[in-house]
Amino acid sequence: MAADKKNKNTILKDALILFLITLISGGILSVVYEVTKEPIAKAEEKNKMEAYKAVFQDAETFDSDEALSDKVSDSESLISNDYQGVKINEAMYAKDKDGNNCGYVMSITSSNGYGGDITISLGIDSEGTVKGMEILSINETAGLGMKAKEDSFKSQFKEKKVEQFEYTKSGKTKDNEIDALSGATITTKAVTGAVNAGVYFFNNSLNK
Repeated sequence: MAADKKNKNTILKDALILFLITLISGGILSVVYEVTKEPIAKAEEKNKMEAYKAVFQDAETFDSDEALSDKVSDSESLISNDYQGVKINEAMYAKDKDGNNCGYVMSITSSNGYGGDITISLGIDSEGTVKGMEILSINETAGLGMKAKEDSFKSQFKEKKVEQFEYTKSGKTKDNEIDALSGATITTKAVTGAVNAGVYFFNNSLNK
């Protein structure tokens, strides 16, 4: 009986120690999160704005308003049929040095990548010309899908005004064609689909 009581006391003691360790660890993590939350948010915002500047170099500032936010909220139903797995995360006005709207920048995520989500930034001017495309986040195969980050691929979308881009494995011959990444058709399709969703969103919502 004494041995059983001792074992029970040992178990209770161990459980209490484990509880205290978990409690302290949780408290430390909570403090670390609160301390790092704001700097991380600022860094993410800075990176996003740099990406927007990269895809719309003529713009000086970027901002939004309630009307534009409402269009982004409505975009899910607008693009859902033709662009499954793609989401318009954000759209902002691209403004020149005088504060005039000269187009839009967007953040768009496709869940159709080989390695998961691919998020791009896209710039489109008021005439519907794609000013640029940048990869914000990607986790594709090294040496294959990750080549989507290279200028040789991204630049194919730049300064193009088309209804829809298409990718080809046999060498592009048309203005709306994109040379697919060798060995990374799924990545190519995901990125092209995200760009096309942005173009469609501009033509059928932003440009109305």
